[in-house]
Amino acid sequence: MHRILIFGDSITYGAWDKEGGWVARLRKYIDEKIFADPNYYNIILNLGISGNNSADILKRFEFELQQRIKEEGETVIIFAFGTNDAQLFNGKFRTEPEQFKENLQKLLDLSRKYTDKIFFIGLFPVDESKTTPIAWHKEKFYKNENVKNNNEIIRNFCEQNKLVFIEIFENFINLDYQSLLDDGVHPTTKGHEKMFEIIKDALIKNKII
Repeated sequence: MHRILIFGDSITYGAWDKEGGWVARLRKYIDEKIFADPNYYNIILNLGISGNNSADILKRFEFELQQRIKEEGETVIIFAFGTNDAQLFNGKFRTEPEQFKENLQKLLDLSRKYTDKIFFIGLFPVDESKTTPIAWHKEKFYKNENVKNNNEIIRNFCEQNKLVFIEIFENFINLDYQSLLDDGVHPTTKGHEKMFEIIKDALIKNKII
């Protein structure tokens, strides 16, 4: 059994999807397998909070993890964040790239106290026609150049530490990805469905689900 804890932001939470996002789909997929096979059992725990960046997750990570792990089964940790770190506010990054790297390392160090099954999800592109600035805050900007940079930081970090990185950005950036974004930042129902398929396949490949 795997107890799968997914830490992230509003996309992890499932914002802008009437079906609850890619994590909810992953839980539904696992629940259906449990109903079909009494010997199969995994648990999905969605720990996504809207607006969170790497520093926010770092603050709450170990406490929330400790409340949810059990002796039985293996703990799996999935991180899905980085877009909010790339946000520009009054011309400054919400999280400077070097600090972002430091936060990744701190989260990895904490995670390894509990498990060696650690995954990072890549970032979804943004629609700059709607995010420069975003509609709900005229001083906040999201640009694909910065989102891509954080995506590459995460990918390189995973390569250096022999972790599984599940690519999202490169799977969408050359497609009509804007049609999969409602407000320019959050995927639509169809966008979440496509993310779910990519992430599900990666977890199956790595024998997690």
